[in-house]
Amino acid sequence: MKHTHLNVLMTGVGLLSVQAHADFIKDSKASLELRNYYFNRDYREDAGQSKREEWAQGFTLNVQSGFTEGVVGFGVDAIGMLGLKLDSSPDRSGSGLLARDNEAEPGKPSYAKRAQDEYSKLGVTGKMRFAQSELRTGHLLPDLPTLQPNTSRIFPQTFRGTQISSGDIPGLALIGGQIDRVRQRESTDYEEMGLTSQSGAYSSAAKSDRFRFIGGDYKLTPSLQLTYHYAQLEDIYQQHYVGMKHSFALGGGALKTDIRYFDADKSGSGLAGKVDNRALSTRLAYSHGGHTLGGGYQEQFGSTPFTYVDGTNTFLFSEYQLSNFSQTKERTWHARYDYNFAALGIPGLIFSTRWAKGDQAVVKGFDGEAREWERDIDLGYVIQGGPLKGVSLRWRNALSKSNYLRDMNENRVIIGYTVALW
Repeated sequence: MKHTHLNVLMTGVGLLSVQAHADFIKDSKASLELRNYYFNRDYREDAGQSKREEWAQGFTLNVQSGFTEGVVGFGVDAIGMLGLKLDSSPDRSGSGLLARDNEAEPGKPSYAKRAQDEYSKLGVTGKMRFAQSELRTGHLLPDLPTLQPNTSRIFPQTFRGTQISSGDIPGLALIGGQIDRVRQRESTDYEEMGLTSQSGAYSSAAKSDRFRFIGGDYKLTPSLQLTYHYAQLEDIYQQHYVGMKHSFALGGGALKTDIRYFDADKSGSGLAGKVDNRALSTRLAYSHGGHTLGGGYQEQFGSTPFTYVDGTNTFLFSEYQLSNFSQTKERTWHARYDYNFAALGIPGLIFSTRWAKGDQAVVKGFDGEAREWERDIDLGYVIQGGPLKGVSLRWRNALSKSNYLRDMNENRVIIGYTVALW
């Protein structure tokens, strides 16, 4: 009898294991992304590197498992990246597309570092799901108001850590976690995190292995969302974020309001120096048909610049292609226009242009009022049919002028294609 019960138990466990394995595999998916990227940044004045110009090909294999069956489900994701050099030279390197040697070429300026012919990296993420909550540990690509990874090259900037997100409460999305390492977009190594120096206002040598974050988004009504997030880079800085997004129908279109407010000061021993910053960033946009026209005002308050982890982007509306207008006391007006040509019967074709002007900035090492402006153009198309269906083409141009930095003109040409493997 005991053996019969044991056989039944083992058979049941075996069936559950098969079912769990089946869902783990059945719900999995994999894709291969190809990105061909040409980058040219021309510095228009002064001494130093005259331009950065490189051409690279990136391959990204992304494999995501399903979850095992049961009250608690387990899974694993993996991503592999391979970058190949198509064109570069030491005097033109540093675009962020390719990994480079640590030392400059003998007898050359410090910026003249040779790009490697190829580089690769791997990321693995373990995951666990319970109800509408999910725990992820390992390779992370967070999307937080307080931490925006830079995804503007062939590979994104990524992080290593643990995070938990929850949607168990209707209308409320919660997230929290801790990160201990960052891997920059063109690097193969993980490293500790620092604070962006902002023209030397903060010490770039200060590092930390603990970035903690927690926050949530709450839909008060279908058209109104309120957000609060907190982040701390231990012994360097801490930051609070409060946001509001609202949308309502108007004249056959939609009027959207977005307000973002940050408050930062030093954390613990303040290894990077004094931190005293508050930032208000706003945008009002109206969409009708294929058109979206918007703009807003932004200002930095306090005695130091905006704070964000080195290598990341800000969550400011002034986060542009070349500048983010976030120096001490800087005030910025910005405007943007987007058009989706699907409204004219040309699906897949999009256009946008934006402009920003900053003034009254205080920049360390610069005497007087710092001023800058930038204009960006972005044109993209995704082929809709035929043998090249799904191939994307994109051209991005930016021009910036400043009285405390060198003027720049930049062009990026990106060809992309993603194929689902299963």
